[in-house]
Amino acid sequence: MREAVPTAEEVADLKHDVFMGERERWLTVVSPEEPGCTELLLEPGGHPPAGTYRGTLVADGIALAQFAVDDVRAEYGRLHGSGFRLTQEPREMGPVIAAVFDDTCRNLIQIATQR
Repeated sequence: MREAVPTAEEVADLKHDVFMGERERWLTVVSPEEPGCTELLLEPGGHPPAGTYRGTLVADGIALAQFAVDDVRAEYGRLHGSGFRLTQEPREMGPVIAAVFDDTCRNLIQIATQR
């Protein structure tokens, strides 16, 4: 049984929700703390090559995207407390400290802080 994890819409504010045919939607989300800043597009995964690409990245443990954060350990703790499935605890990797989590859409996302 899969653990219940929050969806992107539960942790971010939905900015755009455009229906693109019968099954696909064009969704963008923003941070509730900074709604006027970076907008993230949640790309549909129904196109067969997209599933192969994402599956290969996950199988190899490679993050699809990386975001810089001020304090990776604090952000890791916040995400853990929110129920996200974290796949790599904060770890020193050369000039950065990085952690990885599953974004609930079958993607690995890395967060990092420069040391």
